[in-house]
Amino acid sequence: MKGRIHSVETCGTVDGPGLRYVIFLQGCVLRCQFCHNPDTWKINKGEEKTVKELVDDIKDYIPYFQASNGGVTVSGGEPLIQIEFLIELFRELKALGIHTTIDTSGGCYRRSPHFLKHLDELIEVTDLVLLDIKHIDNIKHKELTGLPNGHILDFASYLSDKHVPVWIRHVLVPTISDYDKYLYPLAQFIKTLSNVEKIEVLPYHQLGVYKWHNLGLEYKLEHVSPPTEERVQNAINILTQ
Repeated sequence: MKGRIHSVETCGTVDGPGLRYVIFLQGCVLRCQFCHNPDTWKINKGEEKTVKELVDDIKDYIPYFQASNGGVTVSGGEPLIQIEFLIELFRELKALGIHTTIDTSGGCYRRSPHFLKHLDELIEVTDLVLLDIKHIDNIKHKELTGLPNGHILDFASYLSDKHVPVWIRHVLVPTISDYDKYLYPLAQFIKTLSNVEKIEVLPYHQLGVYKWHNLGLEYKLEHVSPPTEERVQNAINILTQ
């Protein structure tokens, strides 16, 4: 089976525990206004690679994984778009004793029997999910990403019901999500989940703006500056209280 690969980072340190081999897949259903990888949006771009090709390369890094309690993280884009490829890849990695992580926004989650069958198969070989919750307010989420958030919060509850370990990630964007009136409801929702091992507040940045310009896309957050250290700490305090 082949997957559409955007890029690979061989020694990632911010996408799960330890040193990690990070695979960025093509394809995403969200159109986040702050996305720093808009070049991953289209599913038909990137390079086709087989599971075997990836695993053969990953094997070289097993000593680093073992020394740092690391492993492999699949990000995107949205990795669940290529869920069948992901299942096959993770099965091979688990056979090698490698820790597996998915970095997802849950944007393509749905409760159709066909999708849930694949998802159930996937979580059997998944050790950790990094779940990005972009905004707790449904209307604001749609303005920010192009889609409402009901199915994403449902996905979070599904992972909780299945006891899949989760790290919640939240990008703090001034003028959009950096308001206490949104942070407190997000904190309350997180408390309904039984599987959250860690909460990460990711300060908004503009490091990917050049990609928008190169793709001829309008970057609507040009006027937004990164949050202050005080506001980041405020968000951490509220979400982890």
